[in-house]
Amino acid sequence: MKKIMLVDDNTDLTYVVKKRLEQLDNTYEVISANSGKECFDLLQQGNIPNLILLDIMMPDIDGWDIFAKIKENPSWREIPIVFLTAKTDAYSKAFGKIPAQDYIEKPFEILDLKERIDKILAQ
Repeated sequence: MKKIMLVDDNTDLTYVVKKRLEQLDNTYEVISANSGKECFDLLQQGNIPNLILLDIMMPDIDGWDIFAKIKENPSWREIPIVFLTAKTDAYSKAFGKIPAQDYIEKPFEILDLKERIDKILAQ
């Protein structure tokens, strides 16, 4: 089973993406977090995914701060992170010294997302 954590405050989006990805590939288990706090709670409880899909613009903790905190933690830093966002400027794509694995612009096609996920997980 490939565990994917989807972190986005848009609950409609997380529901649809979770259902579609799990329908397209029965080896995917998608867990969702609707805030940065929920993301960290899941990670601390041992829900370590193979990949994190992370929104940048969220109300409690933005995606950049979540990304930085994940990369600071030795237990989590190797988890590939893909930003799902409307923010695709050069600064966003190269935030900090550790760039994200990939960027996928919203809105996106679910089959394109699955293809990118498969490519990253195969590395």
